[in-house]
Amino acid sequence: MSDTTIREYVSTNRQQTTDEQTEERTNETEREETCPECGGDLVADEEHGETVCADCGLVVEEDSVDRGPEWRAFNSSERDSKSRVGAPTTHMMHDKGLSTNIGWQNKDAYGKSLSARQREQMQRLRTWNERFRTRDSKERNLKQALGEIDRMASALGLPENVRETASVIYRRALSDDLLPGRSIEGVATASLYAAARQAGTPRSLDELERVSRVDKMELTRTYRYVVRELKLEIEPADPEQYVPRFASDLDLSDEAEREARRLLRNAKESGIHSGKSPVGLAAAAVYAAALLTNEKVTQSQVSDVASISEVTIRNRYKELLEADDRGIFA
Repeated sequence: MSDTTIREYVSTNRQQTTDEQTEERTNETEREETCPECGGDLVADEEHGETVCADCGLVVEEDSVDRGPEWRAFNSSERDSKSRVGAPTTHMMHDKGLSTNIGWQNKDAYGKSLSARQREQMQRLRTWNERFRTRDSKERNLKQALGEIDRMASALGLPENVRETASVIYRRALSDDLLPGRSIEGVATASLYAAARQAGTPRSLDELERVSRVDKMELTRTYRYVVRELKLEIEPADPEQYVPRFASDLDLSDEAEREARRLLRNAKESGIHSGKSPVGLAAAAVYAAALLTNEKVTQSQVSDVASISEVTIRNRYKELLEADDRGIFA
C-alpha cells in the first residue's frame, strides 16, 4: 500500500470518528433537554433543586447547584443591606456608576450615630470625593447635563430607556465637539426630545419648554443642529402616539381611544394630516372621539392636557369629522 493511500485511509477514518463524536454530543444534548421516559420538556424547579419533566413529572436530576445568594431577605431594605454587589453600569451617570459614593447617613457600620467630630470629617470626605469624581471640564459638563436630562425626564414621566438614549445622544454630541456656542441645557433638552421621538413616546415642544430652562426657539434650533450633525434617524411624529397619554389624562374609555385612532387613520388616508401639527391632530381626535362616544370632555380640558389652543382643536376636529364617513358632518 502506497503512502498516499495510507494517508487517505487515515484521513477518512479520522473524519468518520469526528462525525461520530459530534453526533454523540448532539444526541446527549437532546437527551438532556428532553425527558428520557416520554420525551417531554424538562423544567428546573429551583425551590427544590430538581429538574423535572413538565409532562409526566419524572425527576431527572436532583440536588442541583443553587446559583443564588447564600442569604435570605424578606424585604427590599434587608436585601440592599445584605447584597455585596452594586448597581449595573448606566449612561445616565457621568462615570457610568463605576465610582464610589459616600452615603449621607452619619452612622457607622453598626448603625450607631457618629460624634460631632466624626460628622465634620465625613462631610469633608464627601466634599473631596465629589470634587474628585469629575476630573476635567468635560466630565463636569456631562455631570450637569445628565442631571438636567434626569430632572426633565422625571417631570415629563418618560421611561428609563428614553433617559438612557438621551444620555448616549448627549455623550456623542460632547465627544464630537458640538457644544461650543450652545448652552448645556439646550443640548440636553434637544437630546431628550430626540430620544423620546426615537422611542415612540414623544412629547410636544411646549411640554419640553415648560420643564426646560431654554425657550422654544433655542430648543428647535439646537435640535435640528444635533440631528443633522449626528445623523440621527428620526421619523416624523405619528399623531397616534399621543392618543394613549391624552386619553389617560382625560380618563376616557378604551372605546373613545379606539375611535380616536380610527379618526386619525382616516385622516391619513384622506391626506388632511399633511402639514399639520401631530399634537393638534391627536388632541382634536381625542375630543372628537369623546363626542362620538357620548363622553363629557370640554375643549378646555383637552387644551390643558395637550398644551394646544382651543382654536386649533376646533379647526382640526371639524376637519377630522368631515373626512370621516361616520362623523356628525358626514
